[in-house]
Amino acid sequence: MEVKTSLLDNMIGVGDMVLLEPLSEDSFLDNLKKRFDHSEIYTYIGSVVISMNPYRSLPIYTPEKVEEYRNRNFYELSPHIYALADEAYRSLRDQDKDQCILITGESGAGKTEASKLVMSYVAAVCGKGHEVNKVKEQLLQSNPVLEAFGNAKTVRNDNSSRFGKYMDIEFDFKGDPLGGVISNYLLEKSRVVKQPRGERNFHVFYQLLSGPHGLCVTGKLKLDRDFSKYNYLSLDSAAVNGLDDAANFRTVRNAMQIVGFMEDEVQSVLELVAAVLKLGNIEFKPESRCNGTDESRVKDKNDLKEMCELLGIEQSVLERAFSYRTVEAKMEKVSTTLNVAQAYYARDALAKNLYSRLFSWLVTRINESIQVSDAQTKARHKVMGVLDIYGFEIFEDNSFEQFIINYCNEKLQQIFIELTLREEQEEYVREGIEWTNIEYFNNAIICDLIENNQNGILAMLDEECLRPGTVTDETFLDKLNTICADHQHFESRLNKNSKFLNDHSLPHNCFRIQHYAGKVLYRVEGFVDKNNDLLYRDLSQAMYKANHSLIKQLFPEGNPAKVNLKRPPTAGFQFRASVGTLMRNLQTKNPNYIRCIKPNDKKASHIFTDSLVCHQVRYLGLMENVRVRRAGYAFRQPYEPCLERYKMLCKRTWPHWKGPARDGVEVLMADLQIPAEEIAYGRSKIFIRNPRTLFFLEEKRKQCLQDLATLIQKIYRGWKCRTHFLLMKKSQIVVAAWYRRYAQQKKYRNIKSATTVVQSYTRGWQARKLLRELKYQKRCEEAVTTIAAFWHGTQVRREYRKFFRANAGKKIYDFTIQRIIQKYFLGLKSNMPSMSPIDKKWPARPYSFLDGVHTELRKIFHHWRCKKYRDQFTEEKKAVYEEKLEASEIFKGKKALYPSSVSQPFKGDYLEISKNPKYQKLNSAVDEKVLLADVVNKINRANGKVRKHTHTHTHTHTHHSVYSTFSLYTTVKGDFLLSSEHLIEIITKLHRIGATAADREKLKVDISDEFLVQFKQDKVCVKFIQSSPKNGNSVSCKRKNNRLLEVSVPTSP
Repeated sequence: MEVKTSLLDNMIGVGDMVLLEPLSEDSFLDNLKKRFDHSEIYTYIGSVVISMNPYRSLPIYTPEKVEEYRNRNFYELSPHIYALADEAYRSLRDQDKDQCILITGESGAGKTEASKLVMSYVAAVCGKGHEVNKVKEQLLQSNPVLEAFGNAKTVRNDNSSRFGKYMDIEFDFKGDPLGGVISNYLLEKSRVVKQPRGERNFHVFYQLLSGPHGLCVTGKLKLDRDFSKYNYLSLDSAAVNGLDDAANFRTVRNAMQIVGFMEDEVQSVLELVAAVLKLGNIEFKPESRCNGTDESRVKDKNDLKEMCELLGIEQSVLERAFSYRTVEAKMEKVSTTLNVAQAYYARDALAKNLYSRLFSWLVTRINESIQVSDAQTKARHKVMGVLDIYGFEIFEDNSFEQFIINYCNEKLQQIFIELTLREEQEEYVREGIEWTNIEYFNNAIICDLIENNQNGILAMLDEECLRPGTVTDETFLDKLNTICADHQHFESRLNKNSKFLNDHSLPHNCFRIQHYAGKVLYRVEGFVDKNNDLLYRDLSQAMYKANHSLIKQLFPEGNPAKVNLKRPPTAGFQFRASVGTLMRNLQTKNPNYIRCIKPNDKKASHIFTDSLVCHQVRYLGLMENVRVRRAGYAFRQPYEPCLERYKMLCKRTWPHWKGPARDGVEVLMADLQIPAEEIAYGRSKIFIRNPRTLFFLEEKRKQCLQDLATLIQKIYRGWKCRTHFLLMKKSQIVVAAWYRRYAQQKKYRNIKSATTVVQSYTRGWQARKLLRELKYQKRCEEAVTTIAAFWHGTQVRREYRKFFRANAGKKIYDFTIQRIIQKYFLGLKSNMPSMSPIDKKWPARPYSFLDGVHTELRKIFHHWRCKKYRDQFTEEKKAVYEEKLEASEIFKGKKALYPSSVSQPFKGDYLEISKNPKYQKLNSAVDEKVLLADVVNKINRANGKVRKHTHTHTHTHTHHSVYSTFSLYTTVKGDFLLSSEHLIEIITKLHRIGATAADREKLKVDISDEFLVQFKQDKVCVKFIQSSPKNGNSVSCKRKNNRLLEVSVPTSP
């Protein structure tokens, strides 16, 4: 069963200011403070929501809260922004009424967060689906993009919106979002070039400089991460606590991708932002011309060059635009030079226009992505508008921006009063209640003072800007003093009204307007320039000449083919027109209001500054709002909830009323003796004039609930006692029955137990008697068996005694030898040497009689581990060892060189003739596998000189060639006398080739210090002698005579 709740349940203070009694400014503030101290930040004024900024996170925006307020009556739960959003969405979906949500308040009051909460709630409760989710995501992700480019840190707010935003969200007949359109109002572009102390420029500049290193420094933008390098960025507030510019930059990039920006568009936008930063670093120096006029020149052209490279503009074109101004009048052109002050004005004007037009382009581009497609525009759509716009501003120094902002708030206050009264009147007519006119302050006279086409302040400002001759802010003020002198809401010290002549709080260069929210003093300095919003045509044309894809779209007036000599509309005219369009748009929709209030200037939680909140309550017109709402009937409620809530106050309606709810309410009110003038009965609602009557009903209900609670407790206690008695009685009967049963069972068990004992004793006596007989019989049998066994043993021992003594020594000896051998093998097992064939270790023999076995086991083990070692060899390794083994057989103990060659592996192909291009010719001459290829020294027969030759072996041939030409020998001249560093390997391979070839004779190797060789027809004796090393360690030969050749071999050191 659903629990019925109400706004009046568990109320802290008063949830609806309409019910506040007594109504005064002090009681209003006390109620707000009481609710704020208990974290109740929302309060109603009828259908208007007052939102206090808590400056901390509260657990009241969870998905569970969304479901709690979904499809609930506005006054059914405690005040919440979700209640207003749900009421607006259900009216749009179910009643086909276009809605608008107006969010107002000063900077830092939480307007932007309120608009996000409204949009997130609508996104959560509307339909689901791929396309619907895509549209919702695009609508929500448009906020981070616009906040980055349109929000800034101010002294009042770390994320202050410096522009007004109105978003129309279009829904289909089911209530699913289809798209939207965003309108922006009055971007504070003066912030681009100058920020007040303690404030920052727009977020995007700091986010870009905190972005990826590759994008800023090494990329095309060529920016420096140091904020102090840029004149347009304030340094005292560059870093903000709790604000991560790098993370926010990633969020903005991701949001732009979701909204639908192409990568080249994002890059173009970032290039324009970087160009604005570099534009602020351009400085000028004065120069004098020969005719005596002053002109300006750019000091350092590096920033100008980088900016021109970013935008694709010729540097000379932009430099000239900063130094000269061309004025066109009919068919004449006049070019004048700009002094330094004018050049700086032109630079700042270009920066402001460049950034503001970029922001407008961003809004247009977002609209292209989120707008309803052409296929869907044919059917009528439901529209919900969300207006997030700056609130009323009263500063110490108020200028043109504050003037038009306050004008906008005057218009919003005007439409708020009109729509509130219209809504009240429509409800009275709908319910059949007589309507009485309500007296209230109509601020139409203030709006007329500002916007009148003839004598309005904006019209006179436009007229002054367009007037030929010398135009200054002072001439504009003089004109105001002349025309508006008699207006009751206009004050100036220089007008004809004598009561302001001695008012020292009103300076001579200021005027004061008495707005609905209070008096505001405006300084006229800068009114004319800001209203003109002048950008020199030379700069517009220079921008149009850029090769950048986006710049030409932002400065279409720079097209020489479309030169328009007509002055562009002023800023005031454009804003008045856009405000007029906005007001007409709002009047076609059902309004819903959120009034945001900032509790303190410290941006801290749990602090409530009475004076600051009182100031905001006044200029938001909240007291006026309550008075208008209470002018007729302060409270109204449908009959069904009213009867359900108060039916216990009358015996005729309690507990159930059978009949129409209106009749039940009439019976209830008559029984309570409520005066007839205090209530009125509409068609579906009851209207209560005074809050005291409602509080009387609530007090009676509270008392009745206490009585009902007492009655319920009494009945419950009686029922509980009766139930307990009946339960005890039933339990007593059950306990008695169970006890009697237990007693009979116990008696039966005792008798049964006694019988069993008697039986067991009888059976025990019989069993023991039988056991004694059996034991006696068994003892007799065992005695006979034992006597027989002893007798037989005696006979056997007598027979075998002589044999036992003769064989005992041999058995003991065999047993001892067996144990010694067993111990020997176990010790050998635990002390086995390693598996390496070269390991000479072997355990010592423990006993000399094991000498033969010990030696034989050592041989067996060595052969076995050698076999294991050989089994690990590959075929290639076996061949190597076989060659080494054969070399050992040939040279061991015969050749002094042999021991040093054992550790050297046989490589074979030392020349690598198949890989080295140097031996390509030699490689082509050999068509078999090369077993050995090396460079050898051939000794000349005649004089003993040495010459290098290549020496190769294959399975069937031996090749010899001159080292330099690599031509093979074919002529036989006798024996060859060769020397080589790899002699052992060469002889071994030749010996193996002869041994393995079946058709060859085995090579005979003769090792000697002296032998005969055949040179042609002569035989020569070759004799090897040892000598001291000369010319290194090489062998030297010397021919002694025709029969003797001495070979000197260096002695080893």
